[in-house]
Amino acid sequence: MKTTYAVTTPLFYPNDKPHMGSLYPAIAAAVIAWHQKQMGKEVLMITGTDEHGQKMKQSAQLHGLSPQNHCDQMAEEFLKLWKLMNIQSDRFIRTTSPKHEAIVIEFFKRVDAAGDIYLGNQQGYYCVQCEEFKSEKDLLPDHICPIHTNRSCDWRDEPNYFFRLSAYQQKLIEFHEQHPDFIQPESRRNEVLNFIVQGLRDFSISRINLDWGIPLPTDPEHSLYVWFDALLGYITSLLETEDEPTLENATSKFYPIDLHIVGKDILRFHTIYWPAMLMSADLPLPKKVFGHGFLTKDGQKMGKSLGNIIDPYDLIDRFGADAVRYYFMKEIEFGKDSDFSENRFVDVLNADLANGLGNLLSRTVNMIHQYCDGKVPTLKPAEISSNHVLKVIGKDLGDRISILYEQIAITKACKECFSLIDASNRYITELTPWELMKTGDRPQVDEILYTVLESLRLYAYLMYPIIPTLASKIYIHLGYPEDHCDRAAFFTWQEAEWGLLPCGQLLPRAKPIFQRIIIQD
Repeated sequence: MKTTYAVTTPLFYPNDKPHMGSLYPAIAAAVIAWHQKQMGKEVLMITGTDEHGQKMKQSAQLHGLSPQNHCDQMAEEFLKLWKLMNIQSDRFIRTTSPKHEAIVIEFFKRVDAAGDIYLGNQQGYYCVQCEEFKSEKDLLPDHICPIHTNRSCDWRDEPNYFFRLSAYQQKLIEFHEQHPDFIQPESRRNEVLNFIVQGLRDFSISRINLDWGIPLPTDPEHSLYVWFDALLGYITSLLETEDEPTLENATSKFYPIDLHIVGKDILRFHTIYWPAMLMSADLPLPKKVFGHGFLTKDGQKMGKSLGNIIDPYDLIDRFGADAVRYYFMKEIEFGKDSDFSENRFVDVLNADLANGLGNLLSRTVNMIHQYCDGKVPTLKPAEISSNHVLKVIGKDLGDRISILYEQIAITKACKECFSLIDASNRYITELTPWELMKTGDRPQVDEILYTVLESLRLYAYLMYPIIPTLASKIYIHLGYPEDHCDRAAFFTWQEAEWGLLPCGQLLPRAKPIFQRIIIQD
């Protein structure tokens, strides 16, 4: 079995500060990366910024900065947000780095040697925001881009170098037929296949008289088109610090990439252009590409002019990183377009984290101190009946959750895990251990409290990729040392087994792990 795992976010345009649309796929990538670490794999979570092109130059001019200074400032904003959100990326690639330029040039020469690059003339309507020529049939009236509706596309007629995408049409069809899981979710796969079978056209890979980009080694008057340049950032990011920037070094360990997470608007580049480029360079293709949906707010498309942008900094400041991670992974189904409502956001957090989870932990730990001298009851977990209501849910929950994480079905994973919390709350309410203590049925009380505490431990482990801070607090409440979640034993899937909570372990007094949110009118 492959012992390494590499997952990427898109390489984000740093033309402005990151927004929720940037943060959303980064959270998902961080979740998948943490799960793979729990599975005992050596993991790279890769993210970064795509810094070349006309759009970046225009953004810098609007801010009164040089392109490089503007990119430097914006890249720091992404790193700042990732830190606030506890997103621990292993590599942050910037396409303006010298090592990246060396990789791009070597890759270009390999594709050129394969006979797949030629000089031609490009005519058509060009969207600067998409960095893409558009077919007239795809445009809205007045040549408006259907994605960036605030401006018309520019007409261009200029010499460009082209990549022979059309030569790879049949190979791409065969690849997708042989790898039906390459594109996820299934609905996105159908869109891509339909696009391919309609006929692929060669695409431009250079722009003339653009000084903010990597010059073509064969014709310095041209700069490489941003997509040809940016996609190779995924390969550059695989270099170790001490490595010489060569394709051989970059692809020696973590390549091919296991999972690209991208927005559905750039799926075509990652599932058609990118695979064809890699075929031309005689490099293996990625394992999987997942196209997530768009976010709206209160039923409307987000935009600065409407004043309805979801500000991630504001959400983190008011509610905390784990709250944001939890809501967007549980309630916004990955792969579908979804709407954000702050009222719904608050209701879910209060119901799940404050009431369902927080209250369960507090009252169970309080009963441990009241009835068991503050220690986990002493019994034999293996002798708890296999029909026990919580054991039935918990004994194979880890296997089910692992499969869901592998499928990038993060919402389903959250809901499966929370079923254990719901069942634990019902179990305590129905069996009333406080009444059983009055009748002297201590063995039954011990079993109730142990199985609920073990359910909380298992929930914390399985949900750690999504809510690491809250999960760590749960472990501390269960008597584990503060660094337990950093220890090597934590990164083995054995911890997902049922019945591992040590008997006799001393528990600290309960403290709220998630305060109920009250919105002031």
